[in-house]
Amino acid sequence: MTGLSDMAVVDGNRDFAPLHDAMQRYVNQEILAGVSTAVLAGRDLVDVHYAGWADREAGVELGPDHIFRAFSNTKLVTSCAALLLHEEGHFQLDDPIERFIPQLGERQVLRPDARDIADTEPAAGSITIRHLLSHSSGLTNDFLNPDGLINQRYTPMRDPAVTLSGMMDLLGDLPLVFHPGTSWEYSVATDVLGRLVEIISGQLLDEFFHYRIFRPLGMVDTDFFVPPEKHDRFTTIYDGADLMAPLQGGLTRNETVPFPKAYLQPAPRMSGAGGLVTTLPDMVALIRALMPGGDMLLRPESMDLIKTPQLPDGMTIRFPRMGDIKGKTYSAAGAVTLTPSSIDPPQSTGEVQWGGIGGTHWWFSPRHNIAGLVMTQRVMSFWHPFSFELKRLMYDAVLG
Repeated sequence: MTGLSDMAVVDGNRDFAPLHDAMQRYVNQEILAGVSTAVLAGRDLVDVHYAGWADREAGVELGPDHIFRAFSNTKLVTSCAALLLHEEGHFQLDDPIERFIPQLGERQVLRPDARDIADTEPAAGSITIRHLLSHSSGLTNDFLNPDGLINQRYTPMRDPAVTLSGMMDLLGDLPLVFHPGTSWEYSVATDVLGRLVEIISGQLLDEFFHYRIFRPLGMVDTDFFVPPEKHDRFTTIYDGADLMAPLQGGLTRNETVPFPKAYLQPAPRMSGAGGLVTTLPDMVALIRALMPGGDMLLRPESMDLIKTPQLPDGMTIRFPRMGDIKGKTYSAAGAVTLTPSSIDPPQSTGEVQWGGIGGTHWWFSPRHNIAGLVMTQRVMSFWHPFSFELKRLMYDAVLG
């Protein structure tokens, strides 16, 4: 079984021409080098389209077998892995993480007005597995807020030589940025979940992924590296012209993200938060396995955790320099739209979605039983304007 074998499109007399035209426009304007999309109605694939280039300079057209850097699309896989273990009774969602990872117990928390990393107070409670799934643990990272008081202390964790086990040792020496469960911050929490999967299963993370998710679903090209025989299928990634002007045309090849020769060979660091490479067919296989109507990867009660907010009422997603993202909360695997914004599809209430910093995005709507995927290769393009436009056009084509 391969992901490519399940890419047959069901003709439903829907008009996807506006979506395809928009994809080509982004390529023509040099906002994207290439972009591929897939749309599902239930488990039926109702549209697949490819535009532009896997490698602009070499003139390699983008196609179904090209491999992308998943970055934070990896989080969906790790959350599913943790929920598979939860289904087997290995833990409860509100168990303290120190039951499994002692280094993360007895936390200190930075005081709100702290000016020094030692200015802390004891945590009001433990980090729980629910907190990790929902990014409400008090952990943070370094790349979205590099000027934060503690954030630069996270940078060594991105060293490809640091294993998940070693990462837990580094985290054990750092205070949290808020008391567990009291706020939301995008963080390395999903890497902690990856280590939890390793500890409970007795397998390295890649082994568990392959045995429990990739092989059963036919995800033949998803891994933590691209083997030599597939290097010619690995897409080139590009920087945009201006990070602060996302719709300004102009692309520059980037050979060093996230580090030189990344993903071209195995590395000790297998990031459950952002370490995978994957293809559009493989991501279709994963999303299809989360849609009702056939053999599902997860039980209904686990899917309920993915579809419903796991944050307290009133708590929203928030990012440094952007503040609260009103109308969006977080589940056990992605953002949940409570109230669509002006740039969201108006029909997207209840949608679950997330994406990677390289421009990969997934979403599904439990209310309408539809889903979509976007795969591209542009640095810093999570929630880029193109992703919202393409999603609106997907909804319009399927729902009318």
